[in-house]
Amino acid sequence: MTTLLIADLHLHPGAPEITEGFLNWLDERARGCEALYILGDLFEAWIGDDLLDLGDADPTGHAPLAARVATALKRLADDGTAIHLMHGNRDFLLGSRFAEAAGARLLEDPSVITLGDKPVLLMHGDSLCTRDEAYMAFRTQARDPRWQQQVLAMPIPERLALAKQLREQSGEANSNKAEDIMDVTLEEVVAALRAHGVDTLIHGHTHRPAVHELEVDGRPARRIVLGDWRPDKGWEIVVEDSGEPRLREFPLEIKA
Repeated sequence: MTTLLIADLHLHPGAPEITEGFLNWLDERARGCEALYILGDLFEAWIGDDLLDLGDADPTGHAPLAARVATALKRLADDGTAIHLMHGNRDFLLGSRFAEAAGARLLEDPSVITLGDKPVLLMHGDSLCTRDEAYMAFRTQARDPRWQQQVLAMPIPERLALAKQLREQSGEANSNKAEDIMDVTLEEVVAALRAHGVDTLIHGHTHRPAVHELEVDGRPARRIVLGDWRPDKGWEIVVEDSGEPRLREFPLEIKA
Protein backbone atom coordinates (compact mmCIF):
# COMPACT_ATOMS: atom_id res chain seq x y z
CA MET A 1 0.00 0.00 0.00
CA THR A 2 1.09 3.57 -0.67
CA THR A 3 1.25 6.48 1.76
CA LEU A 4 1.49 10.06 0.47
CA LEU A 5 2.67 13.17 2.33
CA ILE A 6 2.19 16.75 1.12
CA ALA A 7 2.37 20.26 2.57
CA ASP A 8 2.13 23.95 1.74
CA LEU A 9 -0.56 23.99 -0.92
CA HIS A 10 -1.70 27.45 0.28
CA LEU A 11 -5.07 27.04 -1.43
CA HIS A 12 -6.67 30.42 -2.06
CA PRO A 13 -9.44 31.79 -4.30
CA GLY A 14 -6.81 33.85 -6.11
CA ALA A 15 -4.89 30.73 -7.21
CA PRO A 16 -7.52 28.53 -8.91
CA GLU A 17 -4.93 26.55 -10.90
CA ILE A 18 -3.49 25.06 -7.72
CA THR A 19 -6.95 24.18 -6.41
CA GLU A 20 -7.96 22.46 -9.66
CA GLY A 21 -4.62 20.68 -9.82
CA PHE A 22 -4.99 19.47 -6.24
CA LEU A 23 -8.52 18.19 -6.81
CA ASN A 24 -7.30 16.33 -9.88
CA TRP A 25 -4.35 14.97 -7.88
CA LEU A 26 -6.76 13.62 -5.27
CA ASP A 27 -8.76 11.79 -7.94
CA GLU A 28 -5.88 10.54 -10.06
CA ARG A 29 -2.99 10.08 -7.63
CA ALA A 30 -4.28 9.72 -4.07
CA ARG A 31 -7.22 7.47 -4.91
CA GLY A 32 -6.60 3.99 -3.53
CA CYS A 33 -3.73 5.03 -1.23
CA GLU A 34 -3.67 3.74 2.30
CA ALA A 35 -3.03 7.13 3.91
CA LEU A 36 -2.59 10.81 3.08
CA TYR A 37 -0.76 13.18 5.42
CA ILE A 38 -1.17 16.93 4.88
CA LEU A 39 1.54 18.62 6.94
CA GLY A 40 0.13 22.11 7.28
CA ASP A 41 -0.84 25.12 5.18
CA LEU A 42 -3.46 23.33 3.15
CA PHE A 43 -5.04 26.78 2.95
CA GLU A 44 -3.34 30.15 2.57
CA ALA A 45 -5.60 31.41 5.34
CA TRP A 46 -8.30 29.91 7.58
CA ILE A 47 -10.47 32.20 9.69
CA GLY A 48 -12.56 29.57 11.48
CA ASP A 49 -14.72 26.56 10.69
CA ASP A 50 -17.88 28.69 10.64
CA LEU A 51 -16.63 29.86 7.24
CA LEU A 52 -18.36 26.73 5.95
CA ASP A 53 -21.74 28.27 6.86
CA LEU A 54 -21.40 31.00 4.24
CA GLY A 55 -21.43 28.71 1.23
CA ASP A 56 -21.80 30.44 -2.13
CA ALA A 57 -22.92 33.61 -0.34
CA ASP A 58 -19.30 34.40 0.50
CA PRO A 59 -18.21 37.08 -1.98
CA THR A 60 -14.51 36.44 -1.27
CA GLY A 61 -14.67 32.85 -2.54
CA HIS A 62 -13.08 31.34 0.57
CA ALA A 63 -16.19 29.44 1.68
CA PRO A 64 -16.93 27.78 -1.71
CA LEU A 65 -13.28 26.81 -1.96
CA ALA A 66 -13.31 25.27 1.52
CA ALA A 67 -16.48 23.34 0.73
CA ARG A 68 -15.06 21.95 -2.53
CA VAL A 69 -11.85 20.83 -0.82
CA ALA A 70 -13.71 19.26 2.11
CA THR A 71 -16.04 17.38 -0.24
CA ALA A 72 -13.15 16.05 -2.32
CA LEU A 73 -11.22 14.91 0.75
CA LYS A 74 -14.33 13.26 2.22
CA ARG A 75 -14.88 11.36 -1.01
CA LEU A 76 -11.30 10.07 -0.78
CA ALA A 77 -11.78 9.12 2.88
CA ASP A 78 -15.03 7.31 2.11
CA ASP A 79 -13.12 5.26 -0.46
CA GLY A 80 -10.82 4.01 2.31
CA THR A 81 -7.88 6.43 2.48
CA ALA A 82 -7.00 7.58 6.00
CA ILE A 83 -6.51 11.37 5.90
CA HIS A 84 -4.40 13.13 8.54
CA LEU A 85 -4.36 16.92 8.72
CA MET A 86 -1.75 18.99 10.58
CA HIS A 87 -1.99 22.70 11.29
CA GLY A 88 0.37 25.07 9.53
CA ASN A 89 1.34 28.64 10.23
CA ARG A 90 -1.36 29.87 7.82
CA ASP A 91 -4.28 27.63 8.78
CA PHE A 92 -3.73 27.19 12.51
CA LEU A 93 -7.45 27.84 13.17
CA LEU A 94 -8.56 24.71 11.30
CA GLY A 95 -10.84 22.86 13.67
CA SER A 96 -12.69 19.63 14.24
CA ARG A 97 -15.69 20.72 12.19
CA PHE A 98 -13.66 21.08 9.00
CA ALA A 99 -11.81 17.86 9.78
CA GLU A 100 -15.12 16.01 10.14
CA ALA A 101 -16.45 17.50 6.90
CA ALA A 102 -13.25 16.37 5.16
CA GLY A 103 -13.24 12.90 6.70
CA ALA A 104 -9.86 13.71 8.23
CA ARG A 105 -8.21 13.37 11.61
CA LEU A 106 -6.36 16.35 13.08
CA LEU A 107 -2.73 15.44 13.69
CA GLU A 108 -0.64 16.96 16.46
CA ASP A 109 2.53 18.86 15.59
CA PRO A 110 4.89 17.09 16.16
CA SER A 111 3.78 13.48 15.71
CA VAL A 112 5.65 10.21 15.33
CA ILE A 113 4.15 7.69 12.91
CA THR A 114 5.33 4.40 11.45
CA LEU A 115 6.21 4.27 7.76
CA GLY A 116 7.04 0.75 6.68
CA ASP A 117 8.52 -0.55 9.91
CA LYS A 118 10.34 2.64 10.95
CA PRO A 119 9.25 5.50 13.21
CA VAL A 120 9.27 8.89 11.47
CA LEU A 121 8.79 12.33 12.98
CA LEU A 122 6.31 14.63 11.21
CA MET A 123 6.19 18.40 11.73
CA HIS A 124 4.95 21.42 9.85
CA GLY A 125 8.41 22.92 10.35
CA ASP A 126 7.78 26.47 11.52
CA SER A 127 8.68 25.64 15.12
CA LEU A 128 12.19 24.79 13.92
CA CYS A 129 12.86 28.30 12.58
CA THR A 130 14.01 29.69 15.92
CA ARG A 131 16.36 32.31 14.46
CA ASP A 132 13.33 34.20 13.20
CA GLU A 133 12.55 35.73 16.58
CA ALA A 134 9.73 37.96 15.35
CA TYR A 135 7.90 35.00 13.80
CA MET A 136 8.43 32.82 16.86
CA ALA A 137 6.83 35.52 19.02
CA PHE A 138 3.83 35.61 16.68
CA ARG A 139 3.64 31.80 16.67
CA THR A 140 3.42 31.76 20.46
CA GLN A 141 0.57 34.25 20.31
CA ALA A 142 -1.26 32.51 17.46
CA ARG A 143 -1.19 29.13 19.22
CA ASP A 144 -2.56 30.60 22.47
CA PRO A 145 -6.14 29.28 22.91
CA ARG A 146 -7.23 32.58 24.49
CA TRP A 147 -6.01 34.60 21.49
CA GLN A 148 -7.66 32.16 19.12
CA GLN A 149 -10.98 32.48 20.93
CA GLN A 150 -10.77 36.26 20.72
CA VAL A 151 -10.19 36.05 16.98
CA LEU A 152 -12.98 33.51 16.44
CA ALA A 153 -15.39 35.79 18.33
CA MET A 154 -14.86 38.54 15.74
CA PRO A 155 -17.36 38.91 12.86
CA ILE A 156 -16.25 37.04 9.76
CA PRO A 157 -15.54 40.19 7.70
CA GLU A 158 -13.19 41.41 10.44
CA ARG A 159 -11.43 38.05 10.53
CA LEU A 160 -10.99 38.11 6.76
CA ALA A 161 -9.50 41.59 7.05
CA LEU A 162 -7.20 40.43 9.85
CA ALA A 163 -6.00 37.45 7.79
CA LYS A 164 -5.27 39.74 4.86
CA GLN A 165 -3.39 42.14 7.11
CA LEU A 166 -1.31 39.34 8.66
CA ARG A 167 -0.38 37.97 5.20
CA GLU A 168 0.70 41.40 4.03
CA GLN A 169 2.74 42.01 7.17
CA SER A 170 4.37 38.61 6.84
CA GLY A 171 5.29 39.22 3.21
CA GLU A 172 6.76 42.62 3.99
CA ALA A 173 8.70 41.33 6.99
CA ASN A 174 10.07 38.31 5.08
CA SER A 175 11.29 40.52 2.25
CA ASN A 176 13.60 42.22 4.73
CA LYS A 177 14.95 39.07 6.39
CA ALA A 178 18.09 37.16 5.50
CA GLU A 179 17.32 33.83 3.81
CA ASP A 180 19.02 31.74 6.50
CA ILE A 181 16.91 33.33 9.26
CA MET A 182 13.75 31.90 7.67
CA ASP A 183 15.21 28.41 7.39
CA VAL A 184 15.31 25.83 10.18
CA THR A 185 17.90 25.92 12.93
CA LEU A 186 20.05 22.79 12.71
CA GLU A 187 20.33 22.50 16.48
CA GLU A 188 16.52 22.42 16.74
CA VAL A 189 16.34 19.66 14.13
CA VAL A 190 18.88 17.56 16.02
CA ALA A 191 17.09 18.21 19.31
CA ALA A 192 13.75 17.13 17.83
CA LEU A 193 15.18 13.92 16.38
CA ARG A 194 16.90 13.16 19.66
CA ALA A 195 13.84 13.91 21.80
CA HIS A 196 11.63 11.58 19.77
CA GLY A 197 14.24 8.85 19.31
CA VAL A 198 13.99 8.74 15.50
CA ASP A 199 16.41 9.21 12.63
CA THR A 200 14.01 10.63 10.01
CA LEU A 201 12.17 13.96 10.10
CA ILE A 202 9.68 15.05 7.44
CA HIS A 203 8.40 18.62 7.34
CA GLY A 204 7.32 21.48 5.10
CA HIS A 205 7.00 25.24 5.73
CA THR A 206 10.33 26.47 4.36
CA HIS A 207 9.47 25.83 0.69
CA ARG A 208 12.98 24.41 0.21
CA PRO A 209 12.47 20.82 -0.94
CA ALA A 210 15.51 18.65 -0.33
CA VAL A 211 16.86 15.61 1.49
CA HIS A 212 19.44 16.57 4.11
CA GLU A 213 21.78 13.96 5.55
CA LEU A 214 23.01 14.62 9.09
CA GLU A 215 24.23 12.91 12.22
CA VAL A 216 22.63 12.65 15.64
CA ASP A 217 24.66 11.25 18.51
CA GLY A 218 26.95 9.40 16.12
CA ARG A 219 24.21 7.78 14.04
CA PRO A 220 23.08 8.79 10.55
CA ALA A 221 19.84 10.73 10.28
CA ARG A 222 18.01 12.73 7.62
CA ARG A 223 15.60 15.60 7.20
CA ILE A 224 13.24 15.47 4.22
CA VAL A 225 11.64 18.79 3.28
CA LEU A 226 8.50 19.03 1.19
CA GLY A 227 8.14 21.80 -1.37
CA ASP A 228 5.22 24.19 -1.83
CA TRP A 229 2.67 23.77 -4.61
CA ARG A 230 2.56 26.19 -7.53
CA PRO A 231 0.29 26.54 -10.57
CA ASP A 232 2.53 24.27 -12.64
CA LYS A 233 3.90 21.76 -10.13
CA GLY A 234 3.51 20.06 -6.77
CA TRP A 235 5.63 18.07 -4.34
CA GLU A 236 4.89 14.80 -2.59
CA ILE A 237 6.65 12.18 -0.54
CA VAL A 238 5.76 8.65 -1.61
CA VAL A 239 6.13 5.72 0.76
CA GLU A 240 5.46 2.30 -0.73
CA ASP A 241 5.84 -1.22 0.65
CA SER A 242 9.55 -0.83 1.33
CA GLY A 243 8.82 2.01 3.75
CA GLU A 244 11.47 4.22 2.15
CA PRO A 245 10.26 7.84 1.75
CA ARG A 246 10.85 9.24 -1.73
CA LEU A 247 10.63 12.98 -2.41
CA ARG A 248 9.09 13.69 -5.80
CA GLU A 249 8.29 16.78 -7.87
CA PHE A 250 5.50 16.38 -10.42
CA PRO A 251 3.63 18.52 -12.95
CA LEU A 252 0.28 19.79 -11.75
CA GLU A 253 -2.41 18.77 -14.17
CA ILE A 254 -5.92 20.16 -14.62
CA LYS A 255 -8.76 18.14 -16.08
CA ALA A 256 -9.95 19.39 -19.46
